[in-house]
Amino acid sequence: MTQNLLSLTLSDEDVAAVNAALSDLESRLSGLLALDNATRRQITKMGDKSEAFVRQTLTVLEQNPDIVPPALGLPEAQADLVAMDRLRPVLSRLQRLTERVSDSEMALGSDLMNTALEGYGLLKVSGRNRGLEGAAEALGARFARRGSRPSAAAA
Repeated sequence: MTQNLLSLTLSDEDVAAVNAALSDLESRLSGLLALDNATRRQITKMGDKSEAFVRQTLTVLEQNPDIVPPALGLPEAQADLVAMDRLRPVLSRLQRLTERVSDSEMALGSDLMNTALEGYGLLKVSGRNRGLEGAAEALGARFARRGSRPSAAAA
C-alpha cells in the first residue's frame, strides 16, 4: 500500500511570494549576528534563572543611577533587553515554521522513497520479461554494500 503523508502543491507564484517574504525578513533583520562555534562556546550565556537576575539587576541599576559609571553601558544593556524581548516572539514563530517546513520535507521524501522502493520491487519482479533487468540492476546499486566488513574473528 502506498504511503502518502503529505500532498503539497507550490506554484511558481507561491515560491516567488515566499522568497520575497523571506527577502523582506532578511532585510528587516539585517542586524542579526551569526556566531562561529568557538565564540558560541566561549560567551557567557543567559538561561531562565539568569534572565531574572539580569532583569532585576538592570532595574536596580536604573533606580540608582548615582552608583552606575558611564563605562558600564547601562543604556545599551537596556536597549539589548528591549531588542531581545521583541525578537523572541519572532524567533518562536520562525522556529515553528522551520519545524513544519522540515517535517514536510521529510514527509515528502518518505513518500517518495516508499514509492521508489515499491516501484523497484515491481521492476525486479515484473520487469524481467520486459527488458528491464538492466534498469533494475542499475537501481539496485543503491543497495550494494561497499567492501566487506572485517569479521569479528579478524578484529
